[in-house]
Amino acid sequence: MAMTTAPPSVSPGAPTPIDPLRKTAFWAGALYLTSFVSIPTLILYGPAKEAGYIAGLGPDTGVLIGGILELIVGLAGIGTAVVLYRVLKRQNQAAALGLVASRVLEGALIFAGVASILTLVALRQAGVGADGLVTGQALVGLYDKTFLVSQSLIPAVNALLLGSLLYSSRLVPRVLPMLGLIGAPLLLVGTIGTLLGAWDASSAPTVLLALPIATWEFSLGVYLVMKGFRPSPITEDIAR
Repeated sequence: MAMTTAPPSVSPGAPTPIDPLRKTAFWAGALYLTSFVSIPTLILYGPAKEAGYIAGLGPDTGVLIGGILELIVGLAGIGTAVVLYRVLKRQNQAAALGLVASRVLEGALIFAGVASILTLVALRQAGVGADGLVTGQALVGLYDKTFLVSQSLIPAVNALLLGSLLYSSRLVPRVLPMLGLIGAPLLLVGTIGTLLGAWDASSAPTVLLALPIATWEFSLGVYLVMKGFRPSPITEDIAR
């Protein structure tokens, strides 16, 4: 007579086990949404970018808060790739590793940009006065260039890597990675145009060309937090 084993029973009062894939998707989405906290730095860094800031007087609180927000963004960006790597490596390990490396490079450049701003604040607080005007402008220029690479050029690379992985794996609706795959070359055009002096970093062409990538990252974050991953062959054997 064949014996069968009954599935383990769950006590009525026992907590429901957490789906590890759902948890991974939630944290990845939450980190993507966290990366938008730096939007106020466009205003907070305004005084620091003025020509006479380093020789002026007044509070530096807003600039310092902007630096903290950017540090959070850098860490959140690295976190998205690290959290997603567990799943994405099942689709293409080389591309998933490339995403982690790209995000780490992005974060490192963001930190370098913040360091230049904090150095500017430190020199101002030290009272360097008019003698530091040239140094101040150099630090602002360094920040602008690192920002252009870290938050304009590298996000296009991230979108190509992550977009292709999500499009192939079908972990999310394909319209989402398509936004990233379409937006990446547009963002590259905007970045190159800024580097060549065709337009300013804050001009209308730059903003419009960056909009699809911003929409892609925000939409992906919201979807992962609210819905999680869709069923996919690459996640079928992950223990639940």
